Amino acid sequence: MENFFFHPTAIIDNGAKIGKGTKIWHFSHIMPNCVIGENCNIGQNVVISPDVSLGQNVKIQNNVSVYTGVICEDDVFLGPSMVFTNVINPRSHVNRKDQYMQTVIRKGASVGANATIVCGNEIGEYALIGAGSVITKPVKPYALVVGNPARQVGWVSKNGHKLHFDENGIGVCPETSEKYKLKDGKVSVIFD
Repeated sequence: MENFFFHPTAIIDNGAKIGKGTKIWHFSHIMPNCVIGENCNIGQNVVISPDVSLGQNVKIQNNVSVYTGVICEDDVFLGPSMVFTNVINPRSHVNRKDQYMQTVIRKGASVGANATIVCGNEIGEYALIGAGSVITKPVKPYALVVGNPARQVGWVSKNGHKLHFDENGIGVCPETSEKYKLKDGKVSVIFD
């Protein structure tokens, strides 16, 4: 007996590894040799391609295709209808399966609805990608990015709140009171 839930319309291919407590919803396809961690939620009409790796507690909303070459670490959120690519110059008449590029979404990062992540980029931990954004270059940890092409417009806390830094480069999350330091274009958590 499986230790995860899957809707009767979901297709799970042999060789897929699915963690305890994960839920897979209507019309989703889990392909061979992918690894899905514990307590993930895979929404309706989601495709997880071969060799994809998802960490623990990854949430994937409806209508997302996670292509070969994508790695999502723990606590990643992928919004409805967001898009990954895996080849930089696709052509119907040219087979480039040996040229898939790796895209890494680091721990706690969130990608908004209808955003596009161009392959070969890394999204830093706890970064927040605004809805509809197009990512064409790497995104720093805790960065808030929006637009097409996406540009950084600020910094966010682990809980996704915009950070405002004082003259000493200290920002505080309004939800958790956790403190952050902005120094040399990088944000880090201050541990008391």
